[in-house]
Amino acid sequence: MKVLLDYDLCEGHGECVIAAPEVFDLDDAGEKVVLLQEEPDEELREKVVEAVKICPIVALQLEG
Repeated sequence: MKVLLDYDLCEGHGECVIAAPEVFDLDDAGEKVVLLQEEPDEELREKVVEAVKICPIVALQLEG
């Protein structure tokens, strides 16, 4: 699976960080999400799918 993050859309709500902290984090300013793993292990799929679903502005997508 591959995670796509649209940095232009991201508003830094951080819901994805809460859902999958192994994959997402906030930048030093706490304003934008940082993708820690573009292709996370399959064992994280459930968390990543949840993170994609709860993004309030649909800045995340999942391939595969």
